Amino acid sequence: MNALIPPFPVYLFDVDGTLTDSAPDICAAVRQVLDPLLSARGLTVTDEFLTRFIGRHLFDLFQTLLPDLDGPVMNRLLEQYRAAYAARGHAGTQLYPGVYEAISRLNGRKSTATTKSTSTTRFVLEKFGLLAFFDHVQGTDGFPAKPAPDVIERSLAVFSAKPSDCLLVGDAPADMEAGRRAGVRIAAVTYGYGRLEELQQWEPDYWVGDLRELCSEKTT
Repeated sequence: MNALIPPFPVYLFDVDGTLTDSAPDICAAVRQVLDPLLSARGLTVTDEFLTRFIGRHLFDLFQTLLPDLDGPVMNRLLEQYRAAYAARGHAGTQLYPGVYEAISRLNGRKSTATTKSTSTTRFVLEKFGLLAFFDHVQGTDGFPAKPAPDVIERSLAVFSAKPSDCLLVGDAPADMEAGRRAGVRIAAVTYGYGRLEELQQWEPDYWVGDLRELCSEKTT
């Protein structure tokens, strides 16, 4: 791990797999929508497999499992997923250790860079007591999802910040690619859903085992 990560004027955080361990709720909602279709085709899927797609657009998952689906059907499935996910009330989701302490103490402006919608992201941050510490909340609303850089660029525009001012913190290869495409520095967390060998391919500027490592003073 890094002995010391320098301070940045702007921090952008992925949510699922970086701030929150949300796989139980995400996988359950996905199963509620997809299991009937998969069963009709004699297919099954594990939670481990589903977790690999967290942080990517659900269309990637739909197209991988059910490549015959057309756009209108995938849009309906997406809406069904969103309803099923919201109905769970994030009951199976929790913060990773050290997240609250890090976000509450970390200097610099903070925003999110997530494939969740902005409204859902705000709800999650508020539920876990983090919303007050964020200067902006940016989800993916009607524009390309990561690994496209759009969600990062939206926050940079809000802050009138240069890419060199920013550190993106995420757990997935899609985060790393989006950060590289946006020209920001990237930090990969080692505790999330991304496979370390896939993250390594993007040569992160920093590796983070606990978000408290981002704070200027060391913790015990």
